[in-house]
Amino acid sequence: MAENKSKILLFGGSGYIGRHMVRASIKLGHPTYVYSRPHSDHSQVLNELQSFGAIIVKGQLDDHVKLVSALREVDVVISALAYPQVLDQINIIEAIKVAGNIKRFLPSDFGCEEDRIISVLPPFQAFLDKKKRVRRAIEEANIPYTYVSANCFGAYFVNYLLRPYEQNQEITVYGTGEAKAVLNYEEDIGIYTIKVATDPKACNRVVIFRPRTNMISQLELIALWEKKTGRSFSKIHVPEQELVTLSNTLPDPLNIPVSIIHSVFVKGVTTDFEIGGDDIEASVVYRDQLKFTTIEELLDIFLHDPPPKPALAAFE
Repeated sequence: MAENKSKILLFGGSGYIGRHMVRASIKLGHPTYVYSRPHSDHSQVLNELQSFGAIIVKGQLDDHVKLVSALREVDVVISALAYPQVLDQINIIEAIKVAGNIKRFLPSDFGCEEDRIISVLPPFQAFLDKKKRVRRAIEEANIPYTYVSANCFGAYFVNYLLRPYEQNQEITVYGTGEAKAVLNYEEDIGIYTIKVATDPKACNRVVIFRPRTNMISQLELIALWEKKTGRSFSKIHVPEQELVTLSNTLPDPLNIPVSIIHSVFVKGVTTDFEIGGDDIEASVVYRDQLKFTTIEELLDIFLHDPPPKPALAAFE
């Protein structure tokens, strides 16, 4: 029943991954609020989310009074703000401290586990350092938190790596193509995030989405796609050094995506560390309640009921 459900407020709820979390929150029966700029560029998405049952709260991220007022209406706060707004979360933290009623805050992580990975290229490291700064501010303020490492957005990177909407016979491979990455379907990320946001076991812990069925290399992904489509692709390798050079020469923030590609698909940073004893690996802890879409199942979706083609401009 709705009255027994946590009220959830999302920042960045109209963004690429945020909208999946909003839909999941509503699907799981939570009264769901979306904090949005008064003149958002995503008005169509916001209207759609509102039609599903989301409550839209208009306000700016630097409007402290509005933030506090919105926070006092809810129990759980999830931020899915995009890269340029990472440090704006400090405003949310300050408002949470004043509101005094928030039971859990999930900052905008949802990618690599920034406190565990090392030796990434400087543009990506600078991005991760901003996320670390937010984490440390949360801890210093004694705000109950859950840090979610969702790894790679599966449909996005299937589109980016395989270009299934195109008829090209060539597929680009970064480095050797042998490093493994974790690809999780966006709808699953939404559902699991809402699950952990309201689970007492996940309070003040790191939750990592790393199902074994979703750990795959570029070469394995291409081979699986060839098997399912009956096609054969030529592999065009981009040497590691070329990615390193681009990360040093492209202007900010264009140097960040290429640095992420290098870290994830050449160095394998989403799979090269052990999950700690106090961490939660979501596919294990919730295996009796929820199930991750496997890579095979995700490719079947692209074959039979393809999701809308996302904009890939950030990684072009």
